[in-house]
Formats: sequence, C-alpha cells, structure tokens
Amino acid sequence: MPIVGHVGYTEWAYGLAKNLLAAELPRRWAHTQGVAEQADSLTGVLGADTDTLIAACLLHDIGYAPDLIDTGMHQLDGARFLRDVAGADDRLCRLVAYHSCADNEARQRDLFDVLADEFDQERPDLARALTYCDMTTGPDGRHVDVRDRLAEIHSRYGPDHVVSRSIADATPCIVASVRSVQAALSDVRQADAG
Repeated sequence: MPIVGHVGYTEWAYGLAKNLLAAELPRRWAHTQGVAEQADSLTGVLGADTDTLIAACLLHDIGYAPDLIDTGMHQLDGARFLRDVAGADDRLCRLVAYHSCADNEARQRDLFDVLADEFDQERPDLARALTYCDMTTGPDGRHVDVRDRLAEIHSRYGPDHVVSRSIADATPCIVASVRSVQAALSDVRQADAG
C-alpha cells in the first residue's frame, strides 16, 4: 500500500515537501505553500478530491530539489521520486508529472515519449485545478493574475531558456485552465448565494 494511504495526504505531502524545499529553496517553498493555499479554496468545486489536489500542490515543485534533479525537467524528476522513492500513489504522481501543461516542456526537452511512457495523464478537472493553483501564485506565495505569473516566469528565465519557450507554447493551455477553474468557482459562489 502506498505510504500516502497510511496518513492524510496533506500532512504527508507537507512534511515531504518541506523537507525537500524549505532549507535549500526557501523561495520555492514559499511558492509551494501559496499554491497549496489556493487549492484549499477549491473545496466547493472539487469536494472530496480537494485533499488530493492540496497534496499535489505541495509536491508539484519537489523536482527542483537539488538531490532529485536528473533530467532537468522538474515535473518528471519530482514524479519519479514520488513513485520510486516516496511510494506515492499513481494519481499524485500523474498530477505532479503533468502539472501546468508540462507536456509542452517535455516536448521542448525531447522527453515527451519518456513522460508519456512512464506516466498517464490525470483527470482533466484535477489537472486544470493544479494549473490554476500554480499559475495564480507568484514565487513568493502571493496570489497573482495568470498573465502576471506568465510574465514573471518569462522575465526570470529569459526568452531563450527552455522554460520560457515551454511556457510560451503552454500559454493557451494554462490560460484556458485558469479561466475554466475561475468559471467553476463563480458557479459555486452563485449557487451558494442563490
């Protein structure tokens, strides 16, 4: 049985992510905590799947941890660690592997076949929710507009970096995901008000 089955998703994920990110990558840890806070706001949209989303948000960037870097694609490196070392369930691994339209970065890095061979994609609503949480949270953990977040990524990496090229390719997917989740949140709020 996966480790995650023995304790709550969020507690396990928080401890693992903190251990991997907090000391060596404090800004990445701040971002990660903000992403998880965004996920908590989606309970009305996702219901029982919210805990899974929060765990995925906490773990989505662990592939940046220096000890986990293998391919240089943090989504793939993080998902492999979760599967091979941490014993996470397949669903969590899939969410991390494909978060924020990662298939675009996999193509840029010539890793798409590797990603697709190792991990299936997760349910679209959960994948969109993770993209929403990630792409509406800045590097310091504050909530931002998706366009500001995309501009910040381009500014941080520069136009010729593989991440910038990947984000440029993924922008339609990212923006559509964010807008879809925002619409679902609006529907829930209207239903609650009515």
